[in-house]
Amino acid sequence: MRAPVNTPPSESSTAHRTYTERRAAAQAELKRLDDVSARYANLRALVFIAGAAVAGLVLFNRLAKPWWWASGAALVVYGVLAVLHHQVFLREERQRLYVALNERGLARLTRGWHDFAERGERFLTGAHLYAADLDVFGQGSVFQLMNETATRAGEERLAAWLSGPAKAEEVLARQGAARELMPRVDFRQDVCVEARTVAKEKADPGLFIQWAESGPSLTGLRWARPVAVVLPLVTLTLLVLGRFDVVPGKLWWAGVLAQLAVVWATKGTLREMEEKMAAGERGFVRYAPVFERVERERFEHPELRRLQSGLQREGEEQVSASLKHFSRLYALVELKRNQFHPLVHLFTLWDVHAMFALEGWRERHGTRVRGWFESLADLEALSCVAGLAYDRPGFTWPTVGGTGPRVKAVGVGHPLLDEPVLNDVELPGPGCALLLTGSNMSGKTTLLRAVGLNAVLALAGAPVCARTFSLTPLHVLTSMRVKDSLERGVSYFYAEVQRIKAVLDAAAAAKGQALFLLDEILLGTNTRERQIASREVLRLLLATGASGGVTTHDLSLASLAEEHAGRVVNMHFRDHLENGKMVFDYRLRSGVVDTTNALRVLRMAGVPVEDPDQPGQHSSPESPLLRSGK
Repeated sequence: MRAPVNTPPSESSTAHRTYTERRAAAQAELKRLDDVSARYANLRALVFIAGAAVAGLVLFNRLAKPWWWASGAALVVYGVLAVLHHQVFLREERQRLYVALNERGLARLTRGWHDFAERGERFLTGAHLYAADLDVFGQGSVFQLMNETATRAGEERLAAWLSGPAKAEEVLARQGAARELMPRVDFRQDVCVEARTVAKEKADPGLFIQWAESGPSLTGLRWARPVAVVLPLVTLTLLVLGRFDVVPGKLWWAGVLAQLAVVWATKGTLREMEEKMAAGERGFVRYAPVFERVERERFEHPELRRLQSGLQREGEEQVSASLKHFSRLYALVELKRNQFHPLVHLFTLWDVHAMFALEGWRERHGTRVRGWFESLADLEALSCVAGLAYDRPGFTWPTVGGTGPRVKAVGVGHPLLDEPVLNDVELPGPGCALLLTGSNMSGKTTLLRAVGLNAVLALAGAPVCARTFSLTPLHVLTSMRVKDSLERGVSYFYAEVQRIKAVLDAAAAAKGQALFLLDEILLGTNTRERQIASREVLRLLLATGASGGVTTHDLSLASLAEEHAGRVVNMHFRDHLENGKMVFDYRLRSGVVDTTNALRVLRMAGVPVEDPDQPGQHSSPESPLLRSGK
């Protein structure tokens, strides 16, 4: 049966309508701001020309000297207009981000999401026991579909959720939070836009957190803080008293020399602290609006309230206020970029005051910074889960709990296919397995991936492509896309052996709480040894208590169902001929397949093979299938 759960949403769907309307609203606002920007540009030009004309007339004695004030006033007006014009530019950039976000939303409703640039390849590791096999990361992956994070921390949190199972109570909390966030498209997009406004590329808070948690940097310069307050005042006092001949007129130079000595004595430590802070800051002083948007939202679910409360301790200022304060203090440090900074620092010991002020900020808030960005990362990941649920309204929220391993899926389909065929799958308890046989291209591997990827989504707290889906907390273990390695000198067969050993070890380490999915194992050896080894591998896996599925073309393995009565069940897929063409219905059936199609596939591809049982049956290389490029 074709799936109603994952068909591309129509233009009348809620998600399509919402994204279309929000994109249109952002485009209309962008056009209005373009008109405002043009008016500001014209006003700035007029004011500049008027000011320049007045200045020229005064310079050439065509106007009286007092008209210089008019030219100065024009300069002030021009500056005000420039500031206002810049604000319009910022608002335009925000609207462009809203347009882009809603276009991405529309792309996720079709196959357009396959063109998204961020695919999560950096999270792929050869040692991971399901990510590559189940398309968790990479081109056409579930990460590519779901990822709508704006910070590196949020991206890493989503990847972590997809890379390992959560406990049942964590899954339940994530589901509840994501359900509440699902219809809040405005909030989810606001947070994303605020974060992307402050950085063209995804910001990584790691260095900022490292600086905040690094502890005091100015302990050895504590003497300089009172000196920086008293010494400039003493120097100024000596200058004033010298003017009135109360003290020698040049005595104030002694104060300047003393301040120069302080500058020299503190420069190394201050420079080191400033470099560490500058490396970690990377625009995080401008993250106050992101946290402010989160602080404004009113949440109902306990998990969302917990995350929001992590941004503010009782009796303390909000995170947004703390970051705004940091921004003002950091602005004092950025005076170093000004050409007059050396003189200002010499006469006021400016850097000492600025660095100690930032050190005070770190002492008050440094231990909380990690929690701030972890809460934001959790919210970003939850927003991605909510986005998947919003974009795929036919998906269902799975039930996770109980003892097992156990999986029961009614009407399960592959979550990355537009129109998957639904099948029912059940592994009722420990030590159970489905042995899947079937002709080539009939859907065996796709079913394994559908079950595996839906299990990954379920254990991440996300909805799944099924009518109903329940499972116990477990570890997903796969062996499907095994690759040899010339660089490491590993053959295909040995690479597969290493993978199977890793699956067995992981199943044992999980004490049987695992779902194994093995596709055509041990193809790199002869038939007799493959049959013996395959039986032993399945026996060892079942002995751990793990449950799962195995695909095979070796029909002799079907006898395993008799050897493990009630624990191993034979299921199959099949094809049939219609007008000389193979047709697949991708429906799972009980029992062992009784047809094969390898020779037919070769003939249809234009390979003139003969069947010894039916001599003379072959076709030329110029078959329609080969000509069509299929």
